[in-house]
Amino acid sequence: MRMNEDARFGDDGVLIIVDVQNDFCPGGALAVPQGDEIIPIVNGLAARFRNVVLTQDWHPRGHLSFASSHPGKKPFDTVAMEYGPQVLWPDHCMHDTPGAEFHPALRAPHAALVVRKGFRRTIDSYSAFYENDRKTPTGLTGYLRERGLTRLFLAGLAFDFCVRYSAEDARRQGFDAFVIEDACRGIEIDGSVAATRQSLAALGVPCIKTQEFA
Repeated sequence: MRMNEDARFGDDGVLIIVDVQNDFCPGGALAVPQGDEIIPIVNGLAARFRNVVLTQDWHPRGHLSFASSHPGKKPFDTVAMEYGPQVLWPDHCMHDTPGAEFHPALRAPHAALVVRKGFRRTIDSYSAFYENDRKTPTGLTGYLRERGLTRLFLAGLAFDFCVRYSAEDARRQGFDAFVIEDACRGIEIDGSVAATRQSLAALGVPCIKTQEFA
């Protein structure tokens, strides 16, 4: 779909840059394949949006989503938590560590908000809107509505987890949501990329390309 410039860049649009952090880029503790390749694309997009929000994984040590917190388990195993199934991850994005910092090449100096997620030890958080218990809000919905930001464009890492959950919740909260797919990269666990495309399509969330901003 092609959108006119006034709709794209008007005061009702916001670019949400999801988790472009060192640990999700090559060399990081939970590297998304080719994750750093999106950074020039994301930077170009950020320069064209008046409104930008960043999200940041921000875990304490010993977070229960870490495989190291479950004796006998390994990364990418799945366990049952009180709130449902939970993929176990390598220790990553622990607050106040270099891995949790935004990638140094990321350029979004006018971002007005950083949403930190996953800082509660017992609940993981993929979405920019809710923790994984699906009940604990981050406050992003109120922030966006207060400012009249109704058209949400999502980019970042990883397409099949934090971008997916954020886009799904954005749509469920009544926002117009778009995923800029070439400004994302996926982890790919057991068909998770294909499942993401199917889920987004079912919710009416288009996956678009940056050339559609031409």
